[in-house]
Amino acid sequence: MTSAHHTPSSGHRAGPTSSGEKLATWADGRLGLFAIAKPNLRKIFPDHWSYMLGEVALYSFLVIILTGVYLTFWFKPSMAEVVYDGSYVPLIGVRMSQAFESTMNISFALRGGLLLRQIHHWAAIVFIASMLVHMMRVFFTGAFRKPREINWLFGAGLLILGMFDGFMGYSLPDDLLSGTGVRFMEGAMLSVPIVGTYISFFFFGGEFPGVELIARLFTIHVLLIPGIMLGLLVAHLMLVFYHKHTQSLGPGRSNKNVVGMPLLPVYMAKAGGFFFLVFGVLAAMGAIAQINPIWSYGPYRPDQVTTNAQPDWYMGYSEGLIRLMPGWEINFLGHTLQLGVFIPLVVFPTVLLILWLYPFLEAWITGDDREHHITERPRNNPVRTAFGAAWTAVYVLLLLGGGNDLLATHFQLSIDVITWAARVGFFVVPVVVFVITKRICLGLQRRDREKVEHGRESGVIKRLSHGEYVELHEPLSREQLFTLTAHEQYLPREMPPTTDESGVQRKVKWIEKLRVRLSRAYFGEEGQIPKVTAEEHKERVSSGHH
Repeated sequence: MTSAHHTPSSGHRAGPTSSGEKLATWADGRLGLFAIAKPNLRKIFPDHWSYMLGEVALYSFLVIILTGVYLTFWFKPSMAEVVYDGSYVPLIGVRMSQAFESTMNISFALRGGLLLRQIHHWAAIVFIASMLVHMMRVFFTGAFRKPREINWLFGAGLLILGMFDGFMGYSLPDDLLSGTGVRFMEGAMLSVPIVGTYISFFFFGGEFPGVELIARLFTIHVLLIPGIMLGLLVAHLMLVFYHKHTQSLGPGRSNKNVVGMPLLPVYMAKAGGFFFLVFGVLAAMGAIAQINPIWSYGPYRPDQVTTNAQPDWYMGYSEGLIRLMPGWEINFLGHTLQLGVFIPLVVFPTVLLILWLYPFLEAWITGDDREHHITERPRNNPVRTAFGAAWTAVYVLLLLGGGNDLLATHFQLSIDVITWAARVGFFVVPVVVFVITKRICLGLQRRDREKVEHGRESGVIKRLSHGEYVELHEPLSREQLFTLTAHEQYLPREMPPTTDESGVQRKVKWIEKLRVRLSRAYFGEEGQIPKVTAEEHKERVSSGHH
């Protein structure tokens, strides 16, 4: 019988020397942590300020979770009626739900309760705002292209879930403002033809407002939606690690590398500091900026409505859709159809879906199946940039339309004039913004081409021998030339032949005709300015053009 002995090599330590190393070695022998961590901890991340927008969303979400867990210890999700006898004297003796009473106690009786309530609310607003801005950054730079389409959908899911979770969150206190929003939601449910009444009865557990709504919203708000969001967030970050981070165009950067800083120790140190910065800003906002003062509104009563009733900004565009839509009502086969509410209910998700499904539309138009890890400058895809600007214009217009009463009172304007201007603007403004944005992008492309052709304006004026004054131009550096000329330009599609190889007439499908037309609109003469090729630049330099 032979025995095997393991002798450590001369270049390695015989074994762990500290308890921490022993624990790590023990865990690695069972979980394989070293093999997993070693390549990932040295993963490179590009360094650009716009990438911090996603980090703001991530850290805001963590703050929401931390403050939300604390608030659940004291909140009572019950609509059972009680008589208030707490610290806020003006409401003593008023009947209210236990949900409202517990929120009042958190605000006035719990040490630091009001601060945490306001931090929680501000974090939710910043979370959704940063997610939207982050998605717009991804959209305008084309960072959603293959292989990141699924991650784009994960981000879209996080945004819409955050919007609805925020709506349910500020409905939990059962105050008069949030109750008005819930009544708004009930009207949207009832507008659904045929089954609207059943949907409302199922959701509220009977006639509005019922006695189970707050308990149901509480379960969805603190358990169901956050659980789904946490899963989407983990999947989103895993795909970011797997696909590697996109990076902007520049010297030394390609689809096969990443130029930046390693995850450890540089990136983690900066990320840790940035988390505390975001947390500090949210804490400062919660300390000095009042938000959702439910004691000013009072408990919810179905027979009362607050003045200046406005939802949080991310739900403002849904309010705008309702206020801009005329109050159309028709009778169809014995059923009353409230089109003044149902049509906005259909348009509400459509506005979001148009943007979220856009990556698949662009991939279909281009037919490009390659992986893209380099982002585009927005000017180099004028149609996409114009589309995103038009979508943003619609969103902002509806947000302003949802506050038409506030605009009227603050600026002494007619509310009817504001409403009709927003109605017309809903169809006109996006078209105007699209055209203007596209022309701006084409102008910037033309300016970049002139820079490459003629060089940079030096500001030095020279008089020629025949008396003409000209401005001298300096040639661009190789780095500047690379940035202005390295982007790829697609060629527009050609219409497929109307006859096959045997000369037999074939019919071109309408979907293929549409694809060709869209491709020409994107990448034809009116869609982009051809960039200077390497041959053209060499010819100009050799001819002494600069």
